[in-house]
Amino acid sequence: MEIPAIIPKGVAEQMKYKNCWVLLLLMLAGVVLGGFMGDLAKGISWLSWLNAGQSFGFDTPLVVNLGILVITFGINIKITMAGIIGVAAALITYRFI
Repeated sequence: MEIPAIIPKGVAEQMKYKNCWVLLLLMLAGVVLGGFMGDLAKGISWLSWLNAGQSFGFDTPLVVNLGILVITFGINIKITMAGIIGVAAALITYRFI
C-alpha cells in the first residue's frame, strides 16, 4: 500500500528548482544596499573607493509632447564598486538558499 504524498507531485518537482523571482529580488536588494553603502562611504577617506564607478544613460530626458499627453523617457544607471559587491553578496546568499 502506497502512502499518499502530502505535497502534490508537480509542486514537489517545482520546489527542486530555485525561484527566479527570489534571485531578482535579492539582486535588486544587493544593488540598492550596495549603492546606499557606497553613498555613505564617500565621505570617509579610506572607504571612498566604494563610491568609485561609472554613470551612463540620458543626460536630459527625451520628452514626447502629444498635445494632451506628455511622455518623458529617461534612464541613468550608476555602477559603483559597492553596488558590485552588493550583487556578489546577493548571488552568494541565493546560492545558500
